[in-house]
Amino acid sequence: MARKTLAEMEQSAASTKARERIEMLFDEDSFVETGRFVSSDGGTASVITGYGMIDGAVVYAFSQDISVKSGAVNKAAAAKLVKLYDMAVKNGSPVVGIYDSKGGDIAEGADMLNAYSYIANAAAKLSGVVPQISLVAGICAGTAAMIAGMADFVVMTEKAEFFMTAPFVSTDEDLKGAGTAVNAAKSGVAAITAKDDKAAAEEVKKLLRILPSNNLELSGNDYYAENDSDITAGMKAGDAVKAIADKNSVIELYKDFGTASYTAIGSMSWKTVGFVATDKADEKLSAADCAKIAKFVSFCDAFSIPVVTLLNSAGIGGTQAAELAGSVRDAAKLAQVYASATTAKVTLITDKAYGSAYCAIAPASDMVLAYDSSTISAADPKAAVIFLRGDELDGKNEAALIEEYKDNCANAFALAATGSIDRVIDPADTRTALLSALDVFEGKRVHTPQRKHINFVY
Repeated sequence: MARKTLAEMEQSAASTKARERIEMLFDEDSFVETGRFVSSDGGTASVITGYGMIDGAVVYAFSQDISVKSGAVNKAAAAKLVKLYDMAVKNGSPVVGIYDSKGGDIAEGADMLNAYSYIANAAAKLSGVVPQISLVAGICAGTAAMIAGMADFVVMTEKAEFFMTAPFVSTDEDLKGAGTAVNAAKSGVAAITAKDDKAAAEEVKKLLRILPSNNLELSGNDYYAENDSDITAGMKAGDAVKAIADKNSVIELYKDFGTASYTAIGSMSWKTVGFVATDKADEKLSAADCAKIAKFVSFCDAFSIPVVTLLNSAGIGGTQAAELAGSVRDAAKLAQVYASATTAKVTLITDKAYGSAYCAIAPASDMVLAYDSSTISAADPKAAVIFLRGDELDGKNEAALIEEYKDNCANAFALAATGSIDRVIDPADTRTALLSALDVFEGKRVHTPQRKHINFVY
C-alpha cells in the first residue's frame, strides 16, 4: 500500500461539527491540533484534541466527533485524551471537554473498558490542579457521563442528552424527562445551560476568563468596571451580589438547583471571588441548597478563590420530608466544607441568621460582619421566647416579648459583645468593608493536621 502524503492525511480531517465546536472556543487561528494521526484502525480518531489561546491564555480542549463511528470511545481516543490531560497538568492550564458520543466501541471489548478507565483516572488526577469544564453538546451517556460529571463545571446545551442509563430503555415512569438539560440543571449536575453550541462556548469562555489557570495562580483580570451601585439592607441574593461585585462580572452557577441558595463567580476590585447568598427564594436551606453551597465552596477552596457569604437564613429545613431527603447529611457536609476550607472566607449577615445555618457558616469564617439591623439567634426568636419565657405568655404579649428578645439578646451588637461578630456595619459601607476584609486575608496561611484529606459526608 502506497504511503499517504501529509496533504492526503490533512484532507481526511474535513470540517465536522466537532471541529466547528472546538474552534468556537479559541481565539482566531490559535488552535493547534495534537495527535491528529492517532488511530486504532488507520482511519480518523473519534476525538479531536489540542490547545490554543482564549483571551491570550493557554487552554487545552478535546471534542468528540460523532461523525466518526458515532463518536465511539476506544483505545485510540483514550491515548489522545490521556496525553492531553498530561500536557495540561504539566503546563498548569485548564481543560475543556466537548462531549458528543453514543458510547464506547463495543468491538474493542476489554480495550474499550480500559480506555474509559484510563480517561477517568487521568481526569481525576487533574481535579483541584487545573479547572476542568465539560461542555455537553450532544449525547453524553453511561461512563462518558460519569467522566463529564467529574469536571468542576458542566455547561450543557438545551438539546443535549446527559444520562447514565438511557431513559428510553427504562419502564420507570420517574425517568421521564431524565437526560434533558432541564433535568440536569434541576438535579445540580449542569452548572449552566445554554441555547446552542455557540452560546455554550461563550459561557465556557466567560468562566475561563475569570477562573485561575491552575491551583498555584491567583486569579484576577481587568475585564470589568468598578461598581458604583447603591447597596441597601433589603437586597437579596443575586441583586445584592451584583451590586457588590465589579460590573458585569457575575456568573451564576446552578441557578435551578436549590431554591434558597445563590452561588456565583465574580470579581471585586478585579480579583476573582466566589459568592454565596442564602436568601434567593426560601427562608431555610434545603438538602439541595446545602449540597450546592458545599460543592461550590469546595471548588473555590481548591483554587484559593476567596468566598464571600451573604448570610440571611432562618436555618436548615427540618421538616419530615427534608429529613428523608438527607438534610442532616448535607447540612453536615456544608459545615465540614466551610470548616476545612483554607481559602479566605468572609461572611456578612444581612438580616437574620438562626440556628444551624449560622453555626455551619459564620464560626468557620475568617471575619464575620453584620448589618446593624440584623438578628442572630440560636433558634427562631419565637421558638426562643416560648422556650425561655413560656410561663409569661398570655396570648397577648407574644409579639412584645419577641421584640424584647431581639433587642436584648439576638442583635448584632449583642453578638459583637461576645466576639462572635467582628464588625457591625451600615449597608452603605458593604463594598468597602468586604474589600478591606479580603485584602487583609489575601496572604492567609493555615497549618492543617497531617492527613490525606477530610472524610467528607456524602
